[in-house]
Amino acid sequence: MKSFSYHGQRNVSGERIRQERTKQRCTQADLAARIQVNGVILERDCISKIENGLRMVQDFELRAIAKALGVTTDWLVGEEDDE
Repeated sequence: MKSFSYHGQRNVSGERIRQERTKQRCTQADLAARIQVNGVILERDCISKIENGLRMVQDFELRAIAKALGVTTDWLVGEEDDE
């Protein structure tokens, strides 16, 4: 699969994921555990790559991340204003 970038990033949600995770004082490992409870396997290094814009995010992963952080997928992709 060819990987595309948008403004030099492979996703548009990484910065907001990091923003909400740090706001909640949650480590990348803690977030990975929360996501895995929802049945999606994402390791800590994958979360790091997502936050740094180095990895694409699948739609089912985005839903699991949003649920684990208690935010909407729309907010993660920048469709909703900051809280």
